[in-house]
Amino acid sequence: MGASQPSASNLDDAHELGMLLAQRGWIVLTGGKAEGVMGAAAAGAKRIPGSLTLGILPGTTGGAGPDLDIAIFTGMGEARNAINVLTSDVIVAAGIEGPGTVSEVALALRAGKPVVLLRPSAAARELFQVIRGDTLLLEAESPEQAVSLIENELGVARLQWLP
Repeated sequence: MGASQPSASNLDDAHELGMLLAQRGWIVLTGGKAEGVMGAAAAGAKRIPGSLTLGILPGTTGGAGPDLDIAIFTGMGEARNAINVLTSDVIVAAGIEGPGTVSEVALALRAGKPVVLLRPSAAARELFQVIRGDTLLLEAESPEQAVSLIENELGVARLQWLP
C-alpha cells in the first residue's frame, strides 16, 4: 500500500519490494493502478518469472496497471481499501503521504493485520503508534528489512502457490 504520487525513493522501494515478494512466491496485491507505489510494486514483481500480481481497483472499468495478472474492478471507489486490507496477510505501507494510505493502514490495524511501515516519516510513525492497539506494527528502513520482518518476526514461511 502506498502513495499514488510518491517520492522517487518510495517508487524505488516499492519496485524492489515487489521483486523480493515475488521471489518468495508470494502474491503481490496492490490497489491496481499503474501509477505510484501500486504500479511500481507490480512492475517489480513482474520482473520475476512466474510471479502473480493482483490489483483491487476502485472503478468498474479501466485504469488497471499493465503489470497486473488479475484486475478486480470493484466499483467501490476508495471503499475498496477494505478489500485490499482484508485480502492481505501482511500490509506493507511505503510512501504514507496521503489519506488513502493512512486509511489502509488504519483499517489493517483495526482488523488486527500485521503492518510494516517502510521508511515512515516521523509523523506517520507517531500517528500509527498512537492508534495501533494490540496489532503488530513494525518498521523497516529498506525493502530487504521489510521482507526479513515478514519472514522472521511474523513467522511467515516461504509460501508457494501454483501459477
